Amino acid sequence: MTKIYTPKILLNFFASVLLTALLLTGCKKNYNDSLFINPNPPDLTTTVRSSVSGFVTDENDQAVNLATVQVGSATITTDKYGYFEVHNVDVVQTAAVVTVIKTGYFKGIKTYMAEAGKSAFFRIKLIPKINSGTVNGTAGGAITLSNGLSITIPANAVVNATSNAAYTGTVNIAAYWINPTATDLPNIMPGDLRGINSAGNMQLLTTYGMAAVELTGSGGELLQIATGKKATLSLPIPSSLSAAAPASIPLWYFDEAKGLWKQEGTATKNGNSYVGQVSHFSFWNCDQSQNQVQFNCTLVDQNNIPVPYTGVRISVVSNPQNHGWGYTDITGYTGGIIPANAQLKMEVFPDGTCTGTALHTQLFTTTNTNISLGTIVINSPAFILSVNGTATNCTNAALNSGLVILQSGNRTYSYPVTNGTYHFNIPVCSTPATVSLSVVDLSNQQASLPMSYVLNTGNNTIPVIQACGIVPVEYAYYVVNGTPYYMATGNAYFRHFFYNIPSPPSQTDGFSVFLDITQTIPHSGFSAERPTSFPISSAPLLNFNIYNVVYGVPFPNPITVNYTEFGSIGQYIAGTFSGTIKNTTTNVTYNISCSFRIKRSF
Repeated sequence: MTKIYTPKILLNFFASVLLTALLLTGCKKNYNDSLFINPNPPDLTTTVRSSVSGFVTDENDQAVNLATVQVGSATITTDKYGYFEVHNVDVVQTAAVVTVIKTGYFKGIKTYMAEAGKSAFFRIKLIPKINSGTVNGTAGGAITLSNGLSITIPANAVVNATSNAAYTGTVNIAAYWINPTATDLPNIMPGDLRGINSAGNMQLLTTYGMAAVELTGSGGELLQIATGKKATLSLPIPSSLSAAAPASIPLWYFDEAKGLWKQEGTATKNGNSYVGQVSHFSFWNCDQSQNQVQFNCTLVDQNNIPVPYTGVRISVVSNPQNHGWGYTDITGYTGGIIPANAQLKMEVFPDGTCTGTALHTQLFTTTNTNISLGTIVINSPAFILSVNGTATNCTNAALNSGLVILQSGNRTYSYPVTNGTYHFNIPVCSTPATVSLSVVDLSNQQASLPMSYVLNTGNNTIPVIQACGIVPVEYAYYVVNGTPYYMATGNAYFRHFFYNIPSPPSQTDGFSVFLDITQTIPHSGFSAERPTSFPISSAPLLNFNIYNVVYGVPFPNPITVNYTEFGSIGQYIAGTFSGTIKNTTTNVTYNISCSFRIKRSF
């Protein structure tokens, strides 16, 4: 495979009706069967470094701002586009977990198979956590939603989830049925439809429906079912699945820490519902299971340019309703887990939202070994538009380090700018396509205003765009021995934590800035003493850290942080500093400088 762009974003297959989760790994020229990760029992201890990005939306497909995203030890927040990005964090190789937390919503959790040096990409749609009804903790009771989801809690069966003390007050039940036939199932469901069965083996799951349930008390405290008690859960079966639904099916609950489903109990088909008993509440799932193999392919156009962000659907030939969805990454690559020993059909569409005529169709058969379909040429110029152009910085010089941010409908995409130019393909459902496009200068914290463009079939050349005029609200820009490390391109890529450092009596009050996630590197920041006066003040730098580059303290001379802002909580801290530091491990010295503006959160 010819590598056109450095991979920054990688999209993941997820199961839809009755099929599988296809777990994406990174771009590689040759598929090595030794990379097949399906141990039984699975290895959930080995870690690798991984990068993850994605977009978070609400139930109305609107971007969710300031949602908390946890990946490994990293914690970040989404920007105004709902975008998040994490680089080089340690995750469990077999089951890396991305968790999104937002008040008023159930957790959005995605799981993927990580590969060192590769990326993953997600579109995560949060589901609202709305009180669906109440019962009394002492008497018990039942609630039923309009879609048929029902929860029955027996008498004296509720406890405080933290203290395990019996709870006798009003029990608020937030419940949501996840329709296994929904077109947006891959974005909504937790995990990736892999589970650990009762024998401890990893399995690929076929879902007939899921539910999210949470119990809270009158004071908002989290509640659970008491030990030795069981509640009854009834999940509706969509009419399109009823004929194929087995009389009895395993129940699986979602282990949020491990990012995998775990088998616990069974459900019985009763009319148009599956009914089973559960010992606790979280996400529950009715699934059959099967063995799996790994799959990959790379999509390019007739000029060998990658076809990114394109929908790939794989279905079982004998039952097309059994299918799974995925998307190509910026290099045109996609891959993951599919059923073993099956005849399958792969179809390529411009996007998961437009599934009329496939751009490409291909049949293939799996065995017990991994399979690669190699590089596939997509000859559908009407729906894959070529975009190219040039970009400059504020001095009208070629933009050396930048991004094109493109919005089409409710989709947002990013493409790299290198040496002042960009050239990429964008999949569309119809032409002409109206998009919004802006360019960001990663090095100088400048961006262009978003402009509307009409894209037509064939090549589209965009007039020169100057990434200048908009300054990100938050940024940090470091230089170490002449090498720049940009910490922001505006709210889309900069995250931090601010907290007070308890000061010994001999020191003044201090603070730390923790730049957790950046466009290129994570876990970087600095600590400094708090300034004593404003509007103009300064204070000593205490330490300085760039992940995997340097961690040091000022040496041989002190370094002063010159503040231009130091607001209260919710306002901004801004300033500059420069000098020499000594690496605390190697004693090597480095020349550093930094300019920053950070919103204070604590």
